[in-house]
Amino acid sequence: MPEDLSNSYNIRPNFKHKFRPASVKAIIHDVLNEELSGKKYSSEEATAWCKHISETVKEKLKELDLDRYKFIVQVVIGEQRGEGVKVACRCLWDSDTDNYAQDIFMNVSTLLELR
Repeated sequence: MPEDLSNSYNIRPNFKHKFRPASVKAIIHDVLNEELSGKKYSSEEATAWCKHISETVKEKLKELDLDRYKFIVQVVIGEQRGEGVKVACRCLWDSDTDNYAQDIFMNVSTLLELR
C-alpha cells in the first residue's frame, strides 16, 4: 500500500494571521514613548538603548503569535542637530505576505527611526 507523501508543510502564513502594519506600528509607538520620553540624547547610552528597544519590540511582536513570520527590527538613534539623515535597507520581498511597519520618535535632542 503506497503512502501519501504529499507536501503538508505550510511555507506561507495563513491569511487570517497576516501581518497588520497598523497594529505593529501601535506597538512600536508605545515602546518608543515608554522608553524615550523625557530622555536626552547620550552617545554613551545610544547603543544600549538600541539593543533594549529592539529586544522589547521583538518580544511584543512574538506575543502577537504570527506563525510563519520572521521579524527584523532595525533601530537607528541619532542626535537631533538639524542635520539630514538617510537610512536604507534591502531585502527579498513577497508582496503577498511580507510587509513592514515603522515609526519615528523625535524630541529636542533625539531622533529615532524604528522599522
